[in-house]
Amino acid sequence: MKQITQTGLTVENAISEALEKLQVTREEVNITIIQEEKKGFFGFGAKKAEVEVSIIEKQLLSEQDVTPEQAVETIETPVILLKEEKEEEIPAIPNEKAIEETKKYIQSIAKGMKIEDLTITHEKRGKKINFYLESKKVAMLIGKRGQTLNSLQQLAQLVANKHSNQFMIVQLDAENYRERRQETLEQLADRMADKAIRTGGRVQFEPMPSYERKVIHQSLSRRFDIDTYSEGKDPNRYLVIEPHK
Repeated sequence: MKQITQTGLTVENAISEALEKLQVTREEVNITIIQEEKKGFFGFGAKKAEVEVSIIEKQLLSEQDVTPEQAVETIETPVILLKEEKEEEIPAIPNEKAIEETKKYIQSIAKGMKIEDLTITHEKRGKKINFYLESKKVAMLIGKRGQTLNSLQQLAQLVANKHSNQFMIVQLDAENYRERRQETLEQLADRMADKAIRTGGRVQFEPMPSYERKVIHQSLSRRFDIDTYSEGKDPNRYLVIEPHK
């Protein structure tokens, strides 16, 4: 997905939701305001804001690096910074090198966690690279509600893009955790949406990463009786559901 048209209660709300669904930052996109929000009169004539957000092509990550020791110690989500493109042509670097360097990095993190039997396979889908982790101690790599796996994924993406001349999207999975978590989130989304309709008020989720908020947004996009939006700042950003007015 390189472009999306998104509505929201305000222009900023629409932009934030579009960035979450595209999983990019504001610096990585062009934004066109199609329509600003209108409050209407006594509820009549009110209109939501609408924006078009498109990803800017050929952006590169900074060369910021995180050592395995730092990653094992903190397991935090790194800040991925962007730098301006250089005018001169960048020599082609095979994606295979980026993939192998990423595997080595993940292995070094695992060893720091006393996991010696980790095996890693991968699958390429265009710019997206899926890495599959297997180990008898795989639960340690997943962590509570996938927090460790999500943080390790962010670190892996940083490393992959340091060794690639084209932007790569990295996803890590272990024991089909992503699929199982998605099913759980979709079921939770329906229950929370029904609760919002039943009570007539807003329902708030606990803080979760942008990937999981995106799953809920997409799961509820088919429903026209509720609105979804996010509030707060990462890592405490959370999703809200309320009846459509």
